[in-house]
Amino acid sequence: MAPSTARLIGGMFWRQRRDTALCATFWSLHQVCEALVPVAIGLVIDQAVGTGSTSAMVWSVLGIFALFTALTMGWRSGFWFLSKAMVEESHALRMRVVRRVVGGRGIRTRRQSGELLSIATSDTQSAAELLELGSRGVSALLGLTVSTIVLLRIDWSLGLGLVVGVPILVLGLNALGPLVGRHTSAQQQAIGRAAATASDLLRGLRPLRGFGGVTEAARRYRTASRTSLRASVGTVKAGATFVGASTFTTGLLITVVAALAGWYALQGRITVGQLITIVGLATFITDPVLNLADCVFRLATARASAARVAEVLAAPERAPSGVRAAQAGTLALDEVHTPGLDGVGLAVRPGEMLGVVTGETVTADDVTDLLSGARSPERGEVTLAGTPMRELDVDSLRRAVLVEPHGVDLLGATLREVLQTGDDRDDATLSAGIAAASVGDLLADGDAGLDRELTDHGLNLSGGQRQRIALARALLADRPVTVFRDPTTAVDAVTEHAIAEGIRAHRTGDGRATILVTTSAPLLDRCDRVVFVQGGRVSAVGRHRDLLAHSSYAEVVAR
Repeated sequence: MAPSTARLIGGMFWRQRRDTALCATFWSLHQVCEALVPVAIGLVIDQAVGTGSTSAMVWSVLGIFALFTALTMGWRSGFWFLSKAMVEESHALRMRVVRRVVGGRGIRTRRQSGELLSIATSDTQSAAELLELGSRGVSALLGLTVSTIVLLRIDWSLGLGLVVGVPILVLGLNALGPLVGRHTSAQQQAIGRAAATASDLLRGLRPLRGFGGVTEAARRYRTASRTSLRASVGTVKAGATFVGASTFTTGLLITVVAALAGWYALQGRITVGQLITIVGLATFITDPVLNLADCVFRLATARASAARVAEVLAAPERAPSGVRAAQAGTLALDEVHTPGLDGVGLAVRPGEMLGVVTGETVTADDVTDLLSGARSPERGEVTLAGTPMRELDVDSLRRAVLVEPHGVDLLGATLREVLQTGDDRDDATLSAGIAAASVGDLLADGDAGLDRELTDHGLNLSGGQRQRIALARALLADRPVTVFRDPTTAVDAVTEHAIAEGIRAHRTGDGRATILVTTSAPLLDRCDRVVFVQGGRVSAVGRHRDLLAHSSYAEVVAR
């Protein structure tokens, strides 16, 4: 087991130590009472039925009633504490995974979004089931211990048979655990890949329809789904083999014990009551043994899930997070070097609108990642108000700097929900942001207005409408520094000019700084300065209309 997985499992039991301990205690009470039921019945036969004593019979009935009451309440109480612990822990793990994936500076992982979603939902739930397996294992072992002690007191050979036979049986079943674990891990990975393929297919359905790629996308999903199906069938087969082996060997052990007890009774070595006790205990033993077998089987699945959760939680950040609180101020790249940038320096001061132009998409990606803090430069510094960004706390940095990426993700069932940015905004404020982003046509289309319903991720909208809504949301967030990456690529020329005016008007005043990483001429024309990056270096700085005299710049913005 990897150290990160062991730490995760240990942390789960430590956080839920109270409820898990109470569950194990009550379930142990349940198992002990169940083991004592055949003992009590045997005593009733020998001490009450055999003697004909009325008072002994009354006390026997009361004793068995109390035994069954404790047995029932022990199970119910343990289940309540376990349910509470599992719900709390699965929720805690789910939130840790979600915060790790969507918060901070991001993580470096090869898993696709569909796989991460599967880990955040099903794997966190499965990992939390380790709490149940621990409690069940403890109670089953205690039940077997009590049964063994009783059998040793009745006849040492029967007790010794259990002492030797049960560990051999459990160890033999445990040897099948890795087989089940391999199949389960393969199944989980296949399901995650199928979910990722389906997610990508749904997100890209509109462009797929546009160029006729739906058939090929469906074929790829069908292939991934069939792989998942084969993995699931393999897991079911491995599970069936495990259950069959555990049931057969347990039944064989019980048969041997019962046969020996019957032989001893015929010889007069044990009484009739003791015979009934032994047969009852042999029947009872199936419960803790099969419990242990089921724990071994489910342990493989739960550990595989815990390993996947631990992998995400231990994934390295794309950039480290500091502890200093971010303050509004000048955002600057100071001679930064990355694989795509060679000593780039630029700065946007409060109240300024700065344009950044580059002809290479990868260079624009590098600049955007550096400005957002999602990546650290190999050399040089990215600073905010004179403080290196790597020293800033991520949460405070997000409140000071907002980077609106080119890819649009809309979250919410209505237009009003999509536009919410964590602060309560009245309709007048929302309308102002909508007007600045030229999304007024959505309000005019029908009577729903801001309560217009949107399908998943706004798929019932055009690409241009979704892009403008994302732009409006960024404007409404109203951060001291806002970075836009190609915010008008899906709109027509008239709308692009309107958006350029809207951004300029909305971001002017109160010391707001704005960076536009774009090649849009209307947007660049509204900028106070434009930085032209070519070949990984700053090639020119000036007003947009002045830079048009440079042929390389004019070629990029005229595309």
